[in-house]
Formats: sequence, C-alpha cells, structure tokens
Amino acid sequence: MINKNNDSKFIIYQVLYIFVITVLALKGAELDLNRVVNKENVVDVSVRDSLKILIDSLYAQGLKFDIKLDEKVENDALKEKLTKMNKQLAALTTKLNEIPPEERIEKEPAIIENAKLQSPISVSQTFIQNTWNEVKNSGDVTTFIFDSRNPNSPIVSIQPGEKRRFDLTDQTELLIKFGSQVENVKVSPNRIPEIKIERVTTKMNAGEIYVNELQRITAFKVTILDERPEQLKVTYSGPISVAGPFKDVKGSLIYNVSLNIAPNEARFEEWIDRNSSLKEADGRYKTNFFFTVVDEKSKDRVQVGDSFFFTDFAK
Repeated sequence: MINKNNDSKFIIYQVLYIFVITVLALKGAELDLNRVVNKENVVDVSVRDSLKILIDSLYAQGLKFDIKLDEKVENDALKEKLTKMNKQLAALTTKLNEIPPEERIEKEPAIIENAKLQSPISVSQTFIQNTWNEVKNSGDVTTFIFDSRNPNSPIVSIQPGEKRRFDLTDQTELLIKFGSQVENVKVSPNRIPEIKIERVTTKMNAGEIYVNELQRITAFKVTILDERPEQLKVTYSGPISVAGPFKDVKGSLIYNVSLNIAPNEARFEEWIDRNSSLKEADGRYKTNFFFTVVDEKSKDRVQVGDSFFFTDFAK
C-alpha cells in the first residue's frame, strides 16, 4: 500500500512539472534565476507610489495599458523540451492507469455492549430476617428490593444516594434490581439473643456470707447480646435488685444485679421461716434469680439464671 501511494505522488508531481513547463513554453517565457534589476537601481517607494497614482488616474479616464507577449517568438530549445515532456506525460499517464485503484476496506461497525452497572449495594451489606434492615443506594439508578418469592411487588425502592430502612420477616433470599440487572442476595437468620451472667464479687467464696453486704454491692453482671437489642423484651425474677440497662461499646445491654431479701434482720428471719427448704447441706442458703429475653419480632425466647449464697443477715 505504501509503494502505491509513493508511485501516485511521483506521477502527480511529474504531471505538475510538465504542466508548468508547457505554460512557460506557450507564452515564450524562459526560466532564469539571475537578478532582474540591481538592488541599487530599484525604484524608490515614493516614486513608485507617484507612478501608481498617475496610472490609476489614466485608467479612470479610460486609457488601458496592456502588456502582451509576442506569441510569434519561438524558442526552439523549449519546443524540443516540450515534445520530450509530452512523451513522458503520455508514458506516465499510461502507467498511472495501470495502477489498480486502492481497495477500500470497510470497517465493521463496533458493537457497543450495554455497560454492566456496578452493584449499588455495598459488598459488606447484610440482610437479617425478622428485623429492620438499612440499605444505602450508592449507584446512579433506582434500586428495587424484592422477596424472591414475589418478584412483582418490591419490598422497598431506594433512589440514588438514598438510605432506607425496612423490615424483613421470614425471607430467605432477596432480588436486588437496578437498571436491567438483577442480583440474588441471601438473608441471614436472626440470631437468638444471648444472655451472659458473670459473678463480680468474691464475698460468696467466704465461709460466712452476709445478706446485708450482698445487698449493698453488685454481685452479678448480666450482659444481653443481640443484633437488634431494641426489639428485645427483658424481664427478671427472684429476690434481686437490678440497675440498668446500660449499653457497652458494642451496643450490648448490661444489668447490674444485687441481692434483695430483707431490709433488716427481722424480715430476714421471716424469709428463713418461709424458705427453710433452700438451706444447703453445708449450712448456706441458696436463692436463684432468672433473666428472660424475648425477641418481639422473631419470638425467640431465652432464659438464664444464677444463684446467691449466704449464711446470715449480718455479722
């Protein structure tokens, strides 16, 4: 392809050259690079301008100044060159006609595929059954969330840049629709609440354990862990006093538990009379308490308890 282009350019330049020489020959002119007028003999600008004004005024009066070449003057040398160049031109024209035309290669139109949109939902997003879920649409199109069992009615629609909170029940899989794309997302079960009871005093390790001391201090720390603690109903039972709930840095619910049997020794003796069966073989009394947690949406129920030990009301 490059050689064909070079040949074409060469022929075009040759034709132009011959054309110029032909015009010069027909006009009887001759190419000469010698200076026509010496620099010293050039007409002064002011003189030139005066002559121009004079000639313009003569033109205005109808006079004409035509410069004509004598077409009778012949230049044998140029005629000979012209004849030779005409032959070269004929040969070049023949050669040009022999060059096959450049083949036009039509490019196939590029097939533009529909750009695949990036998921507008964060990869760290989780969905949980039987509770509220909060989702942000980080994409550029409206996002719809469907129950996979009912793909015709969205649970929620979220505009670009919007964050929405919505409830899920027993769904196990969701459909996330954005643009013409659909993603399937699993829904995690709502974990059952967890109750941890920790003894935070050493007073019940002694041989003599006094009720009035256990009633003044926190003997147990109860921690309730759940992903949605605000939907939990917490109750407790037993001869206890409870402070709380408080939230720790993880959002878990904290309760501080103290013993609450009797405000004085007389009431303590009454309690002993009613609960003599609670006396252990080692002479200590044992009383139990319980914490019960119910998830009001999933209906999960958990109960955990622990025990107080004591021997007398006071020293």
